[in-house]
Amino acid sequence: MTPLIQHRGLVVPFDRVNVDTDAIIPKQFLKSIRRTGFGQNLFDEWRYLDHGEPGQACEQRPLNPDFILNQPRYQGASILLTRANFGCGSSREHAPWALEQYGFRVMIAPSFADIFFHNSFKNGLLPIVLEDEQIDRLFEAATQIEPLHLTIDLEQQRITSDAHAVSIAFEIDPFRKFCLLNGLDDIALTLQRQALIQAFEHNHLKRFPWLLNTL
Repeated sequence: MTPLIQHRGLVVPFDRVNVDTDAIIPKQFLKSIRRTGFGQNLFDEWRYLDHGEPGQACEQRPLNPDFILNQPRYQGASILLTRANFGCGSSREHAPWALEQYGFRVMIAPSFADIFFHNSFKNGLLPIVLEDEQIDRLFEAATQIEPLHLTIDLEQQRITSDAHAVSIAFEIDPFRKFCLLNGLDDIALTLQRQALIQAFEHNHLKRFPWLLNTL
C-alpha cells in the first residue's frame, strides 16, 4: 500500500447523497476474480450510456456527457467531495478498489457508511468526515470558475488551499493514521510480527509435535 503523508489534488464536487456501493461498482463486475482493473468501471451505469460487462474494453463505449467525471475540467481529479452516507448498501470491497484504481486518494463527506469507511482505510484511501457547513463551503469553492485544488496534510490533519482561503482541521483515528502514513494494510501489519509468529509456531510444535501429523 502506498503511504499517504501529504496529498495535493483536484477536487470533483460529487453532489449526491446516499451513493451506494452498487452505484460505485455495479454488481456484474463482482464476478471478476482479479483485484485489479475496476477503475474503468467506477460509477459505470452513470459514466456510460450502454451496459457494461466484466472484461469489456471501455475505450469505445459511449460516455454520458452529463456525468461529472466525464467533464473536461475534472479529468485527473484525485479528491472526491461528496454528501452524506457515501458508500451505503452492500459491503463489497470492490467499491474502494474501484475508487482507488480510478485515481482517487481522498474522499471528503459529512458521513460514510460504516463498512465502506473501514474498507477504505484498509485499501489506502483517506475518508475525511467534516461538518455539513464545512462541506457546503468546499462545494461552493469547487464549483467556481477556477477548479479547486486541495492539499491534504495527514501528519498535521489539515486541509488547505491558499487560492481559495481554505484551512480546515480534521479528525482521524490514530491507528488508521499510522497505517496510512506508513503504507500498512492488514497483511503488512501482520508481517511486522513475522519473527514472533515464526518463533511461536516453532516452540508450539516442539511442545506438541503430534500436530505435525495433522498438517
